[in-house]
Amino acid sequence: MQDVQSRKADIALDIDRVGVKELRLPLKVRQRGEGMQHTVATVELSVDLPAAFKGTHMSRFVEALEHWSEELDYQTFKSLLTDVADRLTAERAWVRFRFPFFLNKPAPVTGSRALMDYQCSVTGEWTGEGLDFTLGVEVPVMTVCPCSKAISEEGAHSQRAMVRILAKFKGFLWIEDLVEIGESAGSARVYSLLKREDEKFVTEQAFANPCFVEDVVRAAAQRLTQHKQVTWFKVEVESFESIHNHSAFAVIERNLEKG
Repeated sequence: MQDVQSRKADIALDIDRVGVKELRLPLKVRQRGEGMQHTVATVELSVDLPAAFKGTHMSRFVEALEHWSEELDYQTFKSLLTDVADRLTAERAWVRFRFPFFLNKPAPVTGSRALMDYQCSVTGEWTGEGLDFTLGVEVPVMTVCPCSKAISEEGAHSQRAMVRILAKFKGFLWIEDLVEIGESAGSARVYSLLKREDEKFVTEQAFANPCFVEDVVRAAAQRLTQHKQVTWFKVEVESFESIHNHSAFAVIERNLEKG
């Protein structure tokens, strides 16, 4: 049969990335001290395409996933990307997994437990120089505005904020580490299940620790800088303002390997 994809392109331009997205597959992710967690990932796979070729072979991305282990770690990720590059005769290959990660989280006073989900991502780029691997997590927190508290006779405006962390690292980095860094940066943590005693505790804790979006991003960045495994990070905090019709945000990005 004719290999149409290998024909000469009508317009001789290199394509940076071409591939497939919105694939879904089962995934096994390590939990700190608790073995493996089973979840479902949404997958994006792509490669570069030289100007000489009309198209890529999309079916080969799916074939690579079918031959890949469901267990997520650095070596299996590297194996998937090298397989994709080999199958498609590419110099570069990319993959991104997005998946929910669940923690059985106790309420702060009653200890009532409920599952809390965190949206995570693992992104990899493979070249002849090796694998560039990035772990990401989105962590919801509560914030209380320091200005509102200082100028108001009663109360202050509070809201939920999202701490989004991307990190590169050496050795091994637990998802739970990034969750803890994000949760510790806000005025208070967010829970799935709260009884009245817990709600009182969280509210009072948050109002005792008011913080701007700038305070949250700096607190998270400080802890990421102090983490022994992290070599690069980008942390963004978005505050879903309760009294404004917009969000506030702040970003810090640092390369910790620079001399």
